[in-house]
Amino acid sequence: MLKLTYLNNGFDLEHLTQPLEEWVAFRVILALSVGQHVSVEPSTASFLLPADLPGLNSLAVEAQRLGEDIMTVCACDAEYIEVSLYGTWLAVNSETEEGIFVTNLYYVVEFLLFKLWQAAQVGATVVGE
Repeated sequence: MLKLTYLNNGFDLEHLTQPLEEWVAFRVILALSVGQHVSVEPSTASFLLPADLPGLNSLAVEAQRLGEDIMTVCACDAEYIEVSLYGTWLAVNSETEEGIFVTNLYYVVEFLLFKLWQAAQVGATVVGE
């Protein structure tokens, strides 16, 4: 399972081994037990990766294999590609831009996406410093 946490200043991506349904059920029960509103709905999430990352060709192949209703990879411009995923959005309400997006793909695809995202973060940190 991939978990993308969207905040007002960016997002974080995690690769979790817990089943998606179990994780969502736990989050809903937690929100209800503390009296917090929770919105759970099917959605899509997107993020950018540098176009020069090694391994992007493998990701494009996997995206074609999975189909457009699960994952798409497309060029934004010469510098970035956009990865869009279909999954579940959890937030305080359905209108907020802050929340958690979770999706369940094949383990190999999840691991590849996670490793590509990590590589992009290392490159961004080195450039940003």
